[in-house]
Amino acid sequence: MKTDLHPPRKTMHHKRHQMFSLMVAACVVAPFAVSTAFAQKVPIIHGTSGWLFPGWESLQDFDQNGIETSAGLISDASKALAARNIHLITIIAPLKARFHGDRLPAGMKISDAVEKQYDFILDSLKSQGVTTVDLRPAISSVQQGKQTSFYRADYHWTAWSAEAAADAVAAQIKASGIKLTGTVGSGDKLGEWMTQRHYGDLAERFLSPDEKKQVGPELFTVRAAAKAQNDSLLGQDSAAPIHIVGNSFVQPYLGFPQKLSNDVERPVSLTWNPGNVGPWVSFLRYVESAAFQKNPPQFVVWLFNEGAFHSMPDNSEQWDSSSLMSPQQWRSRLDASVGR
Repeated sequence: MKTDLHPPRKTMHHKRHQMFSLMVAACVVAPFAVSTAFAQKVPIIHGTSGWLFPGWESLQDFDQNGIETSAGLISDASKALAARNIHLITIIAPLKARFHGDRLPAGMKISDAVEKQYDFILDSLKSQGVTTVDLRPAISSVQQGKQTSFYRADYHWTAWSAEAAADAVAAQIKASGIKLTGTVGSGDKLGEWMTQRHYGDLAERFLSPDEKKQVGPELFTVRAAAKAQNDSLLGQDSAAPIHIVGNSFVQPYLGFPQKLSNDVERPVSLTWNPGNVGPWVSFLRYVESAAFQKNPPQFVVWLFNEGAFHSMPDNSEQWDSSSLMSPQQWRSRLDASVGR
C-alpha cells in the first residue's frame, strides 16, 4: 500500500479542521510542524548513523514557569470537564532523545535540568489534580531486537510505542473503576503488521537533497487497516465513551487510537491536528464542536509533547498564527464551551 507521508497543502489544511473518527482509513504520517521562521532558525540535529533529532526542542533549557502555567490551564480544563462528569487524562509524549541519546552527536546530551523535566511536568499536573500517565516505561519496553521507540529520521514515536502508550492509557481507564458506556466488544479490530519504506519527515522536510540521500529512507512497521470494520463504521455519528485530542503522534497511521479502542473494547473518537496547530486550539475545536455538545464522552485523553509543553496558547514560535490566543482568551472559550 503506497502512503504519501507529506500530502498536498490542501489535504493537510482540510485535516487541520476536521474531527476524525479512528475508523477513518487515513494512513498519513504528518510532520510535527513548527512555524517556518522558527524552523529555519533551529536546524535539525544530525546524530550518528543517520539519526535525526528536532532542533526546535531544547535539550538544555528548562522553563519551569511555562510548565507550571500550562499545567494550570490544563487543570482548568480538567475541572470544567469534571463538572460535567467527564474525566480528563493528560499524556505527555517524551523527547526522542530520552530513548535514543546514544544516537546524539558526540558530546551532546540532555542537560541535568531537562533530564528531570518529564517528572516535573507529571508532578505539576498531579499537584493540580490532573490525572496523567507516565508513558516512559511503556515506550522503553518496545526497544528489543530491531524495534525502536522512535523512527530514525522522523519526529514521531514508532507504531510499537504508540500501541504501548495506548496500553498504558487503557490500564489507567480500567483502573478508574468507571464503567464505559456502549457494547463490550465494539472496539476496533487490529490489522496485521506490515512494513513500508519511506523517508522520515525530518529528512523529507528539513534536509537538502544531498543530505536526504545520505540519510536514506527507513522502514515503517505499522498495522494494516482492519478494512471490514472500518468500512462498516465510516460516517458513524454515535457517541464514543473516549475521545482523544492530540497531534500526529495519535493519528490513525501509527495506531494509538485503534489500540486504545481494542483494549477497552469500545469505540474511540479522535481529533488531531499537525503540531504547529498546537494542543490548545485543538482542544477548543473539539469542545466547541457539535459532536462534543451532542455526545460528550466519559473520558478525554489529551496529548502534549514534552518539548513544547511549556508553550502557552500565545507562543508564536510554536503555533501558527491562526492558533494564537492569550491564556485568558483560552480560558474564556473553555468556559463558554464546556460550561454550557
